[in-house]
Amino acid sequence: MNAAVSGKTCIAENEERKNLLDCRLKVCNLLIFQLRMLRFRTFCEIVNYLDVLSGRTHPQTDLNRLFCAVVRGKNKKEDTGEYMTAAPSLKIYNTLTRKKQMFMPRKSPNVKIFTCGPSIYGIPHIGNYRTFLYEDILHRYLEYLGYRVDRLINFTDVEDKAIEHSGKSMEKMRIVTENAADNFFKNCGLLHIKMPDFIPRSSTSIDQSVQLIKQLMHKKIAYRLDDDIFYDPLKFKGFGRLFGLDMSRWPKKKRRYRKDNYPGNRWNRGDFILWHGFDRKRDGDIFWETELGKGRPAWNIQDPAMITGHFGFQIDIACGGIDNIYRHHDYSIAVIEGVSGTDFAKYWMHGEHVLLDGGKMSKSKGNIVYPQDLRDRKNSAAAIRFFLMHTHYRKKLNLTDRVLFECREKCHTIQTLARRIFEPPQGNKAEEPDAEKLIQCLVDDFENNMDDDLQVGPACDGLVKHLEKLVEIHKKNGLSKKQWNRIGEKLLHIDSVLQVLYE
Repeated sequence: MNAAVSGKTCIAENEERKNLLDCRLKVCNLLIFQLRMLRFRTFCEIVNYLDVLSGRTHPQTDLNRLFCAVVRGKNKKEDTGEYMTAAPSLKIYNTLTRKKQMFMPRKSPNVKIFTCGPSIYGIPHIGNYRTFLYEDILHRYLEYLGYRVDRLINFTDVEDKAIEHSGKSMEKMRIVTENAADNFFKNCGLLHIKMPDFIPRSSTSIDQSVQLIKQLMHKKIAYRLDDDIFYDPLKFKGFGRLFGLDMSRWPKKKRRYRKDNYPGNRWNRGDFILWHGFDRKRDGDIFWETELGKGRPAWNIQDPAMITGHFGFQIDIACGGIDNIYRHHDYSIAVIEGVSGTDFAKYWMHGEHVLLDGGKMSKSKGNIVYPQDLRDRKNSAAAIRFFLMHTHYRKKLNLTDRVLFECREKCHTIQTLARRIFEPPQGNKAEEPDAEKLIQCLVDDFENNMDDDLQVGPACDGLVKHLEKLVEIHKKNGLSKKQWNRIGEKLLHIDSVLQVLYE
């Protein structure tokens, strides 16, 4: 084949490919709005429905990418199958550096996130779900921006408290943790918190715990004392850097801390435990036979084992609650980097507490609040989600009747406006210039606020402001069908993050 013929063929193939993509985008738009009329709540539900129809086993993959192309003008690289994200725009507050930084993943467009999951010996309370929810918002907004997110949530099901709650019986511990896990999944479904396909557990990561400990012992960072194994922080350069620990105050006399958990936000200045040698009086029949002997992994090694078993030794973002800054996350850094010799996470994010009438929730006070408690007070799932995400995740959230009422009303307002804008326009109107500007402002305000360390509250407030003006234009039959389609398209994409507009 000569060069001229080859060139014409190539041009024809490119034109055909372009026409096919244009056709797919139009079909995607049409499907979204037809399915919306079938009363699907969110874009996520639409995707799941289409996945069921097509028999796909990986929801929210292909169509989500196509939807990003429709809404944000992202282009697919020819022949590679990869999707281009926009230029970096998201800034997040990095606990490690104590400042906002532009988010730049190690291998864009892929993002690896670890989010501390629950200890499933008990039922997570509303403060725990606030943490899970800001992590969900982060996950969803990264996907909104076009990233491929691999998120790990873990279950801690083997620790001192789990053993105590189960009467030191392995079988009872399985029952206790399964019931707590079922409750967690139920509430995550209620609050539209996205779950990964696989959730590792401490009890399924014993071998990885053993291997990490062996490597730390080989490097003389960890050592055995009787049947227990401890980590010596003085052998790891930069220990405590996430918290900003003053190592000059470290005691000269050797101290060891043998428990999995210690009360309060305190630093245990001494060696921390990695492996509990078997003690029948303390552990009952809960143990594993391993290369390290009979026993069980300590809490301090469990997260590193589950993380490295899934991701390897490097990720992009590690998240958790504010309490994790004390000991827990610095212990994870020390273990993982102690083994690998490379930096573990580029960005660290931490969410603040939920207060109850200005005071701390605690079991001793008997004032713990669970999601079902808020449901029993006639709050919808969307209103609870809205309440938990509207205040910025790095600020304390005070749960009072007044604040809850105000959030419920704001949620109702935004849902009402979204519902009204979905009423089809009458006739064929020309495009309204003011509406065009408002549509662009609606998107720009949302993205600008979300890009600023996930400012969900201002993003929602801006959405209300612009929707009120668009609804007024719509009531006067001032929107063209094309503008109406664009508004619906943008709102569905925004709600793929917020998950509160349609109920």
